[in-house]
Amino acid sequence: MGEVGHSRAFAAFTASGTIGIMAHMMLLDPFAWMLMRIAVGMALAGCFTIIEAWLQSKVTNETRGRAMGVYRVVDIFGSLGAQLLIGVVEPATYVSYNILALICCATLFPLVLSRAEAPQAGAAPRLRPGLAWRRSPLAVAGVIVSGISGAAFRMVGPLYGVLVGLEPERIAFFLASYVLGGAVAQLPVGWIADKFDRRIVLIWLSVASAAACVITLLSQGFAASAIFLSASLFGFTTFPIYSVAAAHAHDFAESDERVELSAALLFLYAVGATASPVIASLLIASFRPPGMFGFLALSHVALVVFGIIRMRARPAPAHRSGYVYVPRTSFLIGRLLRRNRDQ
Repeated sequence: MGEVGHSRAFAAFTASGTIGIMAHMMLLDPFAWMLMRIAVGMALAGCFTIIEAWLQSKVTNETRGRAMGVYRVVDIFGSLGAQLLIGVVEPATYVSYNILALICCATLFPLVLSRAEAPQAGAAPRLRPGLAWRRSPLAVAGVIVSGISGAAFRMVGPLYGVLVGLEPERIAFFLASYVLGGAVAQLPVGWIADKFDRRIVLIWLSVASAAACVITLLSQGFAASAIFLSASLFGFTTFPIYSVAAAHAHDFAESDERVELSAALLFLYAVGATASPVIASLLIASFRPPGMFGFLALSHVALVVFGIIRMRARPAPAHRSGYVYVPRTSFLIGRLLRRNRDQ
């Protein structure tokens, strides 16, 4: 982005992501697919970085709130639509991957047809994971557990759904229920997190998440609607954990640290999200469906215990930053949300 500008960089990342998607059907090998998914993931990260850098340069203090509100709504509904698309297209076919490639190519139209002038590239934030630990060890634990929960459910959840008897076309509703539950939770949990000690909110969210894991396991023998409802409950309890943990970390941060702190928290979230699908899939292979949700429940129990320990280590901050729903997109999201937190 710094060398060739926003538009060319976005086009390059989109093209590389499209190539990675199309290559899946040319070589059916798990290790090759692993490399392709890495390439697609890098392309997505690059596109999000460019989008948020462009937004940051164009929004003003008067338009920031509305712009970020629209951006977060698009993020949630885009994710919800992606889950529902699974029920429409047939898995692992040329047509399915062609549809995804067409969608990627279509994202280039607004860019190449726009007359808007691209902004100058700014300096990227430094990545300092240690900063997050120094400001709040509990927030670090919270974002890692959030990454564990979200990635395991999204990546290994379809396998779990098939094993508990869901038809392939219903896997989409299973995953969409999780996203919808998380979206619904943002407003009430945000209101509670601004009114009460955020450590207590994190602890009770984790207690509820562990209970949701148990309920999900107990729903296996019931109708599909009960499984969807349990997935929605799991999303409602786990989705807001990242934003609450991030808000708690920012309570201890100075204004000039917010961008790098946001980058550090996103990196730590990615650490949990990278490891959890591997662990969850191994547990399902060994212990069948209960293995994954047993692992997730233990992760949240560990967060509860750590939260209680941290509550005894120091008091709650006198001044708290505003709660903000944080999309897990790029390291630059902190720049867009910094003023919201300062207010």
